[in-house]
Amino acid sequence: MNILIIGSGGREHTFAWKMKQSPLCDQLFMAPGNAGTSELATNLPVGVEDFEGIKKNVLEHNIKLVIVGPEAPLVAGIREFFENDPKLKDVYLIGPGKVGAQLEGSKDFSKAFMLRHQIPTAKAKTFTKDTLEQASCYIDEIPSPIVLKADGLAAGKGVLICNDRGEAKNALEEMLVHEKFGEASQKVLIEEYLDGTELSVFVLTDGKDYLILPEAKDYKRIGEKDTGLNTGGMGAVSPVRIADKDFMQMVEDRVVKRTITGLQQDNVPFQGFLFIGLMKVKGEPYVIEYNVRMGDPETQVVIPRIENDLVDLFVATAEGKLGEKSIKVLPRAATTVVMVAGGYPEEYKKGDPISGLPETAPEDTLVFHAGTKENNGQVVTNGGRVLAITGLGDSLKEALERSYVQVEKINWKDKYFRRDIGQDVIL
Repeated sequence: MNILIIGSGGREHTFAWKMKQSPLCDQLFMAPGNAGTSELATNLPVGVEDFEGIKKNVLEHNIKLVIVGPEAPLVAGIREFFENDPKLKDVYLIGPGKVGAQLEGSKDFSKAFMLRHQIPTAKAKTFTKDTLEQASCYIDEIPSPIVLKADGLAAGKGVLICNDRGEAKNALEEMLVHEKFGEASQKVLIEEYLDGTELSVFVLTDGKDYLILPEAKDYKRIGEKDTGLNTGGMGAVSPVRIADKDFMQMVEDRVVKRTITGLQQDNVPFQGFLFIGLMKVKGEPYVIEYNVRMGDPETQVVIPRIENDLVDLFVATAEGKLGEKSIKVLPRAATTVVMVAGGYPEEYKKGDPISGLPETAPEDTLVFHAGTKENNGQVVTNGGRVLAITGLGDSLKEALERSYVQVEKINWKDKYFRRDIGQDVIL
């Protein structure tokens, strides 16, 4: 079958790499893709929220399966667009509808969902600029550190951890009154801080059955030792040693099953990925957030550890037959180090030529493109996060060594990467 992947980042390049290996994949298309995906697929000059442009290409190229990479088109209703169009309604699409996408699109919605279905999570209250005074009083009542979360989509940067009440009040005013994150922070959740170890669990579901994919841990802060501003993600590792058998059973029983059942009880169809951000607190799982797509850069360590034919799993998801499948995980470790443009996550330059890209990646090393494009035959930077270098090995240590060997060979002006990815979890 002909397949379209919507998106242009490292997550989508990883999907393309894996799906291209499937005998079920005939022609592969990307919208819009990047310099790396052009080696595996046909890039289409179509934006991720240009639904009419996507429709035109789906019909023109006889596409039967669409994978939605990023969250924005899901929140904007791409599923409804397909389902309500007679020419598109029979195309398989991986990703939830608008209501299901609110699990990521609105922190307020997802918090209410968790509380309604007894899913363990931190206590929180939601405020607007009209209730700023009450919010200030609430900050005085709760212990620090204090977590502030923009209600809407903020490109992974809408969560602030404030060490004291004064800092929290100033940050809250920036978000609500001065619209630090635009529309995303018209509502802000003030949440209790959970002290524990963070990890992510990924679920593929057809709405009734599910498969739990390999877990991962990502590194959000720009600086080493988790300092500085939040980013979209500076690296990731899988497996995560704190996700032992007993803990994962608790996650399945208390979080995954209750989430799937909750969606059914609320009459919310859901075909696609659930990314569950967790905190392990005193041995027990608490949900920090939901995302309704795979993570980036977590995809770059999760997908290479899956032995299954990914296209086969997506077709089963679309057909409601996921209960007939089981997940096969390779007994290997995967690590990814994200290389970014200097200045990211604030102002950065685009268009710098990249040198040292391997014509063929060394064994057990994968180079996934994120913010790149071709300019007169030269690959140049085209985003904040530019490349994700994934290493595979029999241990995290071995995998990380492979990631960093390749990172050192690739260059552009003012490149930056963290040198401490995975160091906190290596045995």
